[in-house]
Amino acid sequence: MEEAGAEKASYALKLLQSEGELTIASTGKDPATGKMVTQEYHVEGPVMIFLTTTAIDLDEELQNRCLTLAVDESAEQTGRIHRLQRERRTLAGLIAKAERQDVLKKLRNAQRLLSSVDVLNPFAPSLTFATARTRNRRDHEKYLTLIDAIALLHQHQRETRTLPNGQHFIEVTLDDISLANELAPEILGRSLDELPPQTRRLLGYIRKLVKKKSGGAKDASTFSRKELREICGWSLTQVRVHLERLVELECLAIRHGRLGSQFVYEMLLDADAPEAVAHIGLIEIASLRTATIAHDYKTNLTGLSNGVAEQNGHLAGGDEMPPPPENGTPASSKSPPDGLTQSHIRTRAVQLAS
Repeated sequence: MEEAGAEKASYALKLLQSEGELTIASTGKDPATGKMVTQEYHVEGPVMIFLTTTAIDLDEELQNRCLTLAVDESAEQTGRIHRLQRERRTLAGLIAKAERQDVLKKLRNAQRLLSSVDVLNPFAPSLTFATARTRNRRDHEKYLTLIDAIALLHQHQRETRTLPNGQHFIEVTLDDISLANELAPEILGRSLDELPPQTRRLLGYIRKLVKKKSGGAKDASTFSRKELREICGWSLTQVRVHLERLVELECLAIRHGRLGSQFVYEMLLDADAPEAVAHIGLIEIASLRTATIAHDYKTNLTGLSNGVAEQNGHLAGGDEMPPPPENGTPASSKSPPDGLTQSHIRTRAVQLAS
């Protein structure tokens, strides 16, 4: 759906994503009595929401619940689209159109082969993620879910294990995390970038323009809207909107542009400096592989007949609780309320993964 058409439903969409269900009460006329009564409507998730927009200012509360993807607006991508449009008019394009339904049917059937199974990530304790912003809490969950989704797609290439209670699960591998680490910077890195993708692209054109003008010229760092439009090929509206964003973020400064004069901007950044790349703080696979060997994450789960709830231990971690002294008084005031020691949990976790 278009984001502009979903503005009024933004709150409901956010609630449906976060809570997994939505309840709305509205007043309507009872067909039997004719009186106004309150009617309740209840919708349950999970739900997939796909929004498209050309705006650069999005609802941040809705955006941090979603994955943000940008369209490739380069001339090379336009050339590829043109080539595909021309091929559709050829014999090969006619054949491909007829085969399209077969390909879609095969993809849908492949999705139907996926069964509902839990995903266990034995490497989760060693994974890392950026912590500088509050919204990273949701982005971190997206990263972990991305790993789970990759493992779920490969469920038929993995051994499905079963707990004594009949619960089925598969395990995440290092290959799953490696693929997720390749995708996450492109998908989740934008959440750490203060510039929208289109604005970031325009800043790249500005760097190119400033470098082109630099040749000992005194005004090399200044440029006009017309010069920028000529080098990027964007419309005046597009250029103006994204220039305003760059001025607000103090990447540019307006030097002229009042009382009908030409708009002239000065770049406040170093054109030769490398662009700041948003890092989401992911651990290197090589380091994770080393940690795997050191901690022996290879699981070998066989038991748990009575369940974890009946075991003595501490879920939050830490050393094993020392035995009480002879007078029966606890030796440590840090006695865990749930009575589960880390050693029991570690033993049970190793047993559960086979």
